Amino acid sequence: MSPGFGLDFERLQKVLISRFGPAQVGVFAEWQQMLVSGSTLSESEKLRRVNRFFNRHIAFDDDQIVWGQSDYWATPIETIGRGRGDCEDFAVAKYFSLLKLGIPVGKLRLIYVRAQQNGRAGKVLQAHMVLAYYANSDADALILDNLNPEILPASRRLDLDPIFSFNSTGLWQGAGKQSSRSNLSRWQNLQARARAEGFQ
Repeated sequence: MSPGFGLDFERLQKVLISRFGPAQVGVFAEWQQMLVSGSTLSESEKLRRVNRFFNRHIAFDDDQIVWGQSDYWATPIETIGRGRGDCEDFAVAKYFSLLKLGIPVGKLRLIYVRAQQNGRAGKVLQAHMVLAYYANSDADALILDNLNPEILPASRRLDLDPIFSFNSTGLWQGAGKQSSRSNLSRWQNLQARARAEGFQ
């Protein structure tokens, strides 16, 4: 997916209605308006609007409940259509939206992390995914997250321990150097399904 890639909104809306009915058409229209009108905004404002939109409109839920599968990566249309998703779905929807708004792919990475959470027996580590934005190659990444709605530098997210990161061009160990081409089958499958829906 290239920066500013095309979206066939008419086709996407037809997919949304045919699969999920008309209930989420209003949310879809608001998402479309944000993407159409936001192209001239600063990158920081694009991040803020996209992060707020999905954190406000999508409820967190487990894949088993939403999709009847233990681990399903939804396209943005599937996430909007259900109105629910897990951490991967939030991160992926934000990623695609920011690409559409013209953020270069090289500035965005989906990061698998171990997130420190408060459990009944104290602190627990939980597998989690966030979206990272790098203003430049030396910058401290900004983290877009559904657990914490505030966009913070990675250096201030001491609750997150990066495992690996990826985008449409590659795979990195931790948040550091690129190690290999991405061969994540779920990611490749998701990108193919998104293209079929109207993400070009």
